[in-house]
Amino acid sequence: MLMKSPVKKAEKSTQPLLVIGTVAVDSVETPFGKREECFGGSASYFSYSASFFTPVRLVAVVGKDFPGQYRKVLEERNINLEGLQVHPTGKTFRWKGKYDFDLNNAQTLETHLNVLLEFDPVVKGGDQVDFLFLANFDPALQMKVLKQVDRPRVKLAALDTMNFWIQNKPKDLKAVIEHVDLIVLNDGETRQLTGENNLIKAARKIREMGPDIIVVKKGEHGVLLFFRDQFFVLPAFPLESVFDPTGAGDTFAGGMMGYISKQGTVTFDTLKKAVAYGSVMASFAVEKFSLDRLRELKQADIEERLAEFRALTKF
Repeated sequence: MLMKSPVKKAEKSTQPLLVIGTVAVDSVETPFGKREECFGGSASYFSYSASFFTPVRLVAVVGKDFPGQYRKVLEERNINLEGLQVHPTGKTFRWKGKYDFDLNNAQTLETHLNVLLEFDPVVKGGDQVDFLFLANFDPALQMKVLKQVDRPRVKLAALDTMNFWIQNKPKDLKAVIEHVDLIVLNDGETRQLTGENNLIKAARKIREMGPDIIVVKKGEHGVLLFFRDQFFVLPAFPLESVFDPTGAGDTFAGGMMGYISKQGTVTFDTLKKAVAYGSVMASFAVEKFSLDRLRELKQADIEERLAEFRALTKF
């Protein structure tokens, strides 16, 4: 039986952050350009972003056709790829999408699940996981991962999902939600999951489902953080140029969870700084296609933008 540990202050973790999600090949078109067969996937963006703060262990699957140069992108950072399975005959998950000038909404043109249809995630060293992130994925597979970790040991288990799973696998999704400490949703998904239009009421309903921490992403309008009876609002970092919003939410989650893992604590102050770092990381990701902008980053760039962000929101 799964047991959820109470969210509490903990000593700093020496264990890397574990993430399960997708490693994919995307084709993306925005009003500012077009890229075919570029690197993508929820776990890819998350891992690269989180690796600026902490070591990361990645669990995912790709096909035999997965480009070697994309694996090398992940190898640039402190990302353990032992859990990245390579299917001997199948093809890598592919997504094709298009954005109009409303960059908050993607139009999915094609989705090819390919190797994901047969994916059976395996977590090695599940008794050594301190921080866990279940990226946007089939909730049945997310539950498989939860059952492979020593849940009472895990200091923070977090979950991301999307409207497709809310609509098509509500029972499986709610079963996973019951056993995590933190959930990340956008505002539309929050309303869809709860049936509440008001996000404060919606967050209260989600807390009744299990998580103590609810993070509601509002795109260019920022983020809402709910932690038990406490509430925090943060705007988005203002940008003049946004080229590709694909992976922005995963990059946000990576920055947020990476910072929490680095601190080893789950307090309201830590969470507030974590969503700020997540917002900063996402602001970089959207400035170029794929992971291109993240690959250019230096730690000093992150701290400089965070300082600018802090100045913009202080009064």
